[in-house]
Amino acid sequence: MMSNEIALDRTDRAIIAELVLDGRLTNVELASKVGLTPAPCLRRLRRLEEEGVITGYRATLAPRAVGRAFCVYVSVQIAVRSNEVVQEFERTVASYAEVTELRRVYGELDYLMRVDVADSDAYERFLTTRMNPLPAVRRMVSHPTMKTIKTSDQRPA
Repeated sequence: MMSNEIALDRTDRAIIAELVLDGRLTNVELASKVGLTPAPCLRRLRRLEEEGVITGYRATLAPRAVGRAFCVYVSVQIAVRSNEVVQEFERTVASYAEVTELRRVYGELDYLMRVDVADSDAYERFLTTRMNPLPAVRRMVSHPTMKTIKTSDQRPA
């Protein structure tokens, strides 16, 4: 085990699995599902939060309901790789509300980003007004999605 890894036992993993399925479980409900009484369950939960295993709780939204039904993955290649340019590019692009995920990747491309907008017209405006003016951008390839098969937010059927 690497030094920054946290040792998780079967019960810790069960707590995590239940919270992934339903982050709104009460401590009593969670304790019952993982075979603990509430006090030790709460202690384990707090430890998992303090150790950074559980980093937060959030609401999962229906993209169409919030005007974000059009999802495009964009591979980005930047022209200059100085630290200053890279940091400014990352800071700027991460600040855009339309960008819901931004990752620096290994290989020929430099970044993979997810852009969620209302429709193709909104995506074209995003590219034209937000991305094209950035001096670091060398090349972008857009991959509009056709259908979502699975996300980490989905519960098993």
